[in-house]
Amino acid sequence: MTLRSYLIIMLTTTLLCWAAFIFVLWNVNPEITNWLGFLLFYLSLFLAMVGTGALIGFVIRFVGLKHELAFRSVRDAFRQSFLFSFLIIAVLFLLSKNLFSWLNLFLLVVGLSVLEFFLISYRKA
Repeated sequence: MTLRSYLIIMLTTTLLCWAAFIFVLWNVNPEITNWLGFLLFYLSLFLAMVGTGALIGFVIRFVGLKHELAFRSVRDAFRQSFLFSFLIIAVLFLLSKNLFSWLNLFLLVVGLSVLEFFLISYRKA
């Protein structure tokens, strides 16, 4: 897959995910929905954020770090976008269940940081 085709596919699917999120946002009533409505909300927001973050991260890496290969920029941007989007969705879920605290946020950030460092070190080994 060429870089151009990756960017076109990623942009198209990200726009579709944002459209799905807006559709869920307008049509799902959180007061009367079951677990499926919440799953659709969190999943569509997660996928839209991953796509947006991966595209923005790639553009920043490709323009700012011109010495890196495009494949590495795409991989790193997608991985970090995935982890950051997971952090945001986890915080939103904790807030919805009234379980959010600074300790939970700290533990979540530390856990995701350890995972990121593991993935970085695992790749280079």
